[in-house]
Amino acid sequence: MDNNLFIALEGIDGSGKSTQAKLLARKLEETGHKVYLTFEPTNGMVGSVLRNILKGNIKADERTIATLFLADRMDHLLNEDSGLVKKISEGYTVITDRYYFSSYAYHGTHMDMDWVIACNKMCADILRPDLNIFIDVAPEISMQRISANRQSTELYETLDNLKNVRAKYMEAFRKLGDAETVVSINGNQEIEAIAADISALVSKQTKEKRRL
Repeated sequence: MDNNLFIALEGIDGSGKSTQAKLLARKLEETGHKVYLTFEPTNGMVGSVLRNILKGNIKADERTIATLFLADRMDHLLNEDSGLVKKISEGYTVITDRYYFSSYAYHGTHMDMDWVIACNKMCADILRPDLNIFIDVAPEISMQRISANRQSTELYETLDNLKNVRAKYMEAFRKLGDAETVVSINGNQEIEAIAADISALVSKQTKEKRRL
């Protein structure tokens, strides 16, 4: 358990988080880590509702969406079978594709970010990532990737919104920089280069944790 980590991958839609999460999981498994790879919104009951909202199948107010994400995150943390707290206690290195910084950025675009941060404070108190990795990609490139790889776009996937979300990520990092370990990676690179940068970061974090 001394060497296991909790890593959150963050970024706007189309940043390549999901791909990089899988590559990182594979790399860590090869080096002896027991890895649990997960994502938000989850596949749980509340997460399923959120996925339908994001696809446009259900209409909801932004405040409702933010609250549903919080409920899904609490279950993600505390579920007695697959919760992140349980996985960490069992010695897993946990990699999550999105965590609370996604809420700060996406919901903070449509409402007071400080309210979103306050709502998620309990999540941060329960389990804070050892490392938040922000894959920083230009919104224009992100939209090109989305258009090339998706049949349809989701609720927040417009160029203007992703520009605003990226700006809100930066704002959230400034607000919480003293309490969180956040590192930005150039997401405009090729997949292999991004993966190498992330692997180097995680290796460094693992070594630092061993020294504590």
